Amino acid sequence: MISFDFLPFALLGALLGLDVVSFPQAMLSRPIVAATLAGALAGDAARGLLIGAALELFALETLPVGASRYPEWGSAAVVGGALFAASPALATGLELGAPTAELAGSMCVAVLAAVATSWVGGISMIWLRRLNGQLHRAQMPRITAGSARSVVGLQLAGAGLDLLRGFALTATALGVAAPALRAALATWASDARLSRAVVVALSGAVAAGAVWKLFHAVPRAGWLLAGGLLVGLLLLVLR
Repeated sequence: MISFDFLPFALLGALLGLDVVSFPQAMLSRPIVAATLAGALAGDAARGLLIGAALELFALETLPVGASRYPEWGSAAVVGGALFAASPALATGLELGAPTAELAGSMCVAVLAAVATSWVGGISMIWLRRLNGQLHRAQMPRITAGSARSVVGLQLAGAGLDLLRGFALTATALGVAAPALRAALATWASDARLSRAVVVALSGAVAAGAVWKLFHAVPRAGWLLAGGLLVGLLLLVLR
């Protein structure tokens, strides 16, 4: 028996999946925001923030430009944040928010589920673009004739289909990943610190690769990074 209701998370995934491209593009779909919101919805915002930070490092590799293919991190981060925040309940059957020690493997499995969901989400966005193209071609005569109603209808149809895509993606991913997480937590043998270290090392390596590529593409990017690190360290020291 799964210990939490998928519907609130599916609705959140739908809204944040919509934010990726369709509306309002307010950066709410960034993993560190989306996973924190999902964690708060599951009763533990701190765990959502923790996995959101790890997923944000993975997402730094993504450069969403134009019609390029890229992972969809909005809905995926909701899946990761929900699974990680709810892992104590999934493992023990406790109510959400109950104080429980860190579970070995919970972050690894939640991150894996989020990365897999982001990959599937990217494919679903391609399918949606093709469907939008078909709808647009069907309305071309009316659009050419200057029909504002057709233009508005296409915009609403595209946003509505994107909302449905995010809902279905999040619900399906949670439906598959939650039982898998529960089974993994029952059999995981590695130490919790080692599990977290693997996630941190992998996410850090991906982020370092993304930063390295940025150095070769943006003038003075190294100086900007160094200045940002210096400001961050000063703020940390002056707290």
